[in-house]
Amino acid sequence: MPLFATIVDSIQNNFPALVQYKYLFLLIATTIEGFNTIILAGFLASLGSVAIIPAVIVCVIGDFLNGWMWYLIGYFGGAKPIDKWGRKDPKSRKIIETVERYFHRYSGRAIVFTKLTWSLTIATMIMAGSFKYNFRKFSYYNFIGGLGWVTITFTVGYVFGKGYRAVTLVNNIGYIALFLASAIILVYVFKVIFKSKFIQSLTTTEHLHDLGDKFRDGIDKFLS
Repeated sequence: MPLFATIVDSIQNNFPALVQYKYLFLLIATTIEGFNTIILAGFLASLGSVAIIPAVIVCVIGDFLNGWMWYLIGYFGGAKPIDKWGRKDPKSRKIIETVERYFHRYSGRAIVFTKLTWSLTIATMIMAGSFKYNFRKFSYYNFIGGLGWVTITFTVGYVFGKGYRAVTLVNNIGYIALFLASAIILVYVFKVIFKSKFIQSLTTTEHLHDLGDKFRDGIDKFLS
């Protein structure tokens, strides 16, 4: 019997509730901590332990609820969480302030794009709540961003799960850990790169906007 099947049988025998309510556990885990759970869901789907469509739907709902959770924290708690954790050093403070200005200009776009970044997601969700951003609009953009994020992450987990199945020497649990860790690292690197490019684009936009303002001021002074 393949190792993974043995592990599944062992879980089913010792923790029947975990298998019986697997989608509920996926929902709760995705709501609390989506990143690793979504990758795991894709991995399990590739091995046939969960069905693809229900698993994706559950992960999307969980990510959606996670966005609501952080929005409500900002709505009732204000900007205190961001001030406490997001402005603890000059570099972080500058990034948060740049994202804040971007949010004021392109609120919906900010919610969608920061879903694909590392560490800016929570700050943006809290920011939206603290600004009392329209809840219906927030829900819409939260869903769109979450759908994209879940699709990417779930697919990576699924592909690496297929890669695991393609390996013939699967008699060591280390292979499972290796493929899961590889999937997690890949998505982590993607988020870090996307965050870096996203912040870089925000900074460039800020500079162009400032240059535009200076140019208009110069024209106004020249014509006055």
